[in-house]
Amino acid sequence: MILPAIFSGSLWEIISDTSGFGLFILSALVFMSLVCWTIIFNKWRQYRSVEHQGRQFISYFKRSKKIDESLGQAKNYSSSPISHIYMAGTKELRELSQSINQGGALQQNYRPLEEKDFEIVEMAMERTMSEQFGKLEKQVVFLATTGNSAPFMGLLGTVVGIMDSFWAIGERGSASLAVVAPGIAEALLATIVGLGAAIPAVIAYNWANNKLKFLNDDSSNFILDFLARAKKERI
Repeated sequence: MILPAIFSGSLWEIISDTSGFGLFILSALVFMSLVCWTIIFNKWRQYRSVEHQGRQFISYFKRSKKIDESLGQAKNYSSSPISHIYMAGTKELRELSQSINQGGALQQNYRPLEEKDFEIVEMAMERTMSEQFGKLEKQVVFLATTGNSAPFMGLLGTVVGIMDSFWAIGERGSASLAVVAPGIAEALLATIVGLGAAIPAVIAYNWANNKLKFLNDDSSNFILDFLARAKKERI
């Protein structure tokens, strides 16, 4: 069985005959691909942990009798943005209640929080949500950059390889296969490596965006649930 050159020892012959610029393009593409796979693996572990801890904390929050009972538990689920959103909400509720009723609930003029106060709590929770998702989105943009730029870098290497082939024809005065083959092989190798870097990056970028969308929806729904419970309890 005859294997394609890229899967056999001929690959190293192609690389050894590649021009300096072609080697630079190939090295850049390989580096980008390795970085992408590192990001993919790290994000897969991170998002899996975020989803798992988020589900556990929401389940605990729904079972709690009072809104502030989950505060201690939230610290055990620090990977989940929802736990940070919850802590920001409870902190804002406590501070608002203390500032409005400086003497505490025992005073006769004690007043529960009003609608405008809950709007402040919501803004604090949304700010924390934005900060947390900024952390989750880190490095994902590199996947998009690789997916968009790698094919063009491969195309650039392809063009340079074809130019080398035409240059060899002009230098040797012959268009034989032995003359044009090295340049064509270099050109096609650059195309393959470019696509090999871009395709996983595009797939991973779409996957990461889909995960972030679901996590964002869960966090937004949690904020609504939190505010609804806080209003019922009228802290």
